Amino acid sequence: MCAAPTTHGSWRLGAVDFPRLTEVPQPQYYPDYLHLDKLLSAQVLRSAEEGSPVHDEMLFIVVHQAYELWFKQILWELAAVARLLGRNQVDERDMLRIVAHLERVKAVQVLLIEQVDVLETMTPLDFHEFRNYLIPASGFQSVQFRLIENRLGLRREDRVRLAGAPYTAALSDEDRRLVEASESDDPSLFDLVKNWLERTPFLERGEFRFWDAYRQAVGEFLEHDRQVVAANPNLTEPEREAQLQGFEQTFAQYEAVFDGEKHEALLSAGERRLSHRAFQAALFINLYRDEPALQQPFRLLTSLMDVDEGFTTWRYRHALMTTRMIGRRVGTGGSAGAAFLTRSAEKARVFTDFFQLSTFLIPRSSLPPLPPELERDMHFRFKEP
Repeated sequence: MCAAPTTHGSWRLGAVDFPRLTEVPQPQYYPDYLHLDKLLSAQVLRSAEEGSPVHDEMLFIVVHQAYELWFKQILWELAAVARLLGRNQVDERDMLRIVAHLERVKAVQVLLIEQVDVLETMTPLDFHEFRNYLIPASGFQSVQFRLIENRLGLRREDRVRLAGAPYTAALSDEDRRLVEASESDDPSLFDLVKNWLERTPFLERGEFRFWDAYRQAVGEFLEHDRQVVAANPNLTEPEREAQLQGFEQTFAQYEAVFDGEKHEALLSAGERRLSHRAFQAALFINLYRDEPALQQPFRLLTSLMDVDEGFTTWRYRHALMTTRMIGRRVGTGGSAGAAFLTRSAEKARVFTDFFQLSTFLIPRSSLPPLPPELERDMHFRFKEP
């Protein structure tokens, strides 16, 4: 892969421009480059301002400032992903970069969770020494985290609201306008991925209709399992009936994969978010992930699930820490504390459709074979010299 020079003091790799260094930069002094004078003077203890500094308030401030710095990095990475995925045709050479940005977000999420361990070196008694100074400030007022949620594609209806108020109610007027504008100013990552999936080729090729072949393979696979249950001598009749009814429900879920109208019904009921075409494409990528042309798309879908799971894990971890620190007390922002955070963790997920794909997977050995010409198109080919 060659980097093509441009005429604007930069060079291009795929769809990304990098600055070209034309002269040696001026020497930098480490504290000046990082603006450490500003950074290290930003830890102002409210307890000290009140005349009685509390030791652990420094830890609380540093950890939460570090959170905001990492939120800024996450927004930076997600913006890069959005730029690359937002093109009408995503350059295949950029797929690795897209996945790399998401992998970095995942690495940052590990740090977010580990910072809870640092916070928990502070005991509840230590926290209560300065907790009243925080009221009514809370994580609800983290503008950057609200922007992350909107960038990913979290919908208003999937948020747990505080006393029925809008999720931006705790923000200043300026911050509220900024966060609410982010819902519509740029397409979310969810929408960009949906649009990208809808353009997936390979689902139809000449007389080959993948979903007809897959439907037959699924029917045979499920029917085999149903017969195993029906003939299982270790099940009581009520157990057998319950499992057989479960099979009927599974058959009904599979029908929505093949039937667009049934999929639309699931969309209306809030049980799906992806369009029918996008859902089918995501399933196809998962089923044939071993094909070279689908390996990077599969990594993309997996990385999106990892990011979704990472924030869910962090929310749960935060809820557990809150229980440890304040028990059943009301949070500083007026919420129900840990109970509110737990409900948020359960609802505030974006890429749930990708998690549901496992319901529709069958063994590799049962997959319908692809037409030879289609399989060739999904392989990397090198001409003989």
